[in-house]
Amino acid sequence: MTAPNELRLLPWSGPEGKPCYLSIDDQGGYMSRLADNIEAVQLGTAAQLLQQASETLDDQDAALDEMRHLAKELTGALREVLRVATSRGHLLAVSAPREPAY
Repeated sequence: MTAPNELRLLPWSGPEGKPCYLSIDDQGGYMSRLADNIEAVQLGTAAQLLQQASETLDDQDAALDEMRHLAKELTGALREVLRVATSRGHLLAVSAPREPAY
């Protein structure tokens, strides 16, 4: 059985919104590369939304519906970016050299 600290949090949810994990033993495998690609798309989308948000906030005539839609999109992107950051943080912690215990 793989220990929980040897699992990668994937950038998508499973049934009922539950997190999905992948054994980090398969770092170069298909699922790992797929997760890397999806993370890259999610981060790119977040960057585009951030640019759009800046432009929309600078627009004095932006409609309330437009602002609500933007807030909804930003919330989704933030959720995805947080999942990517959490996953990568866990991967760094697992791959970091351990200090010898004296």
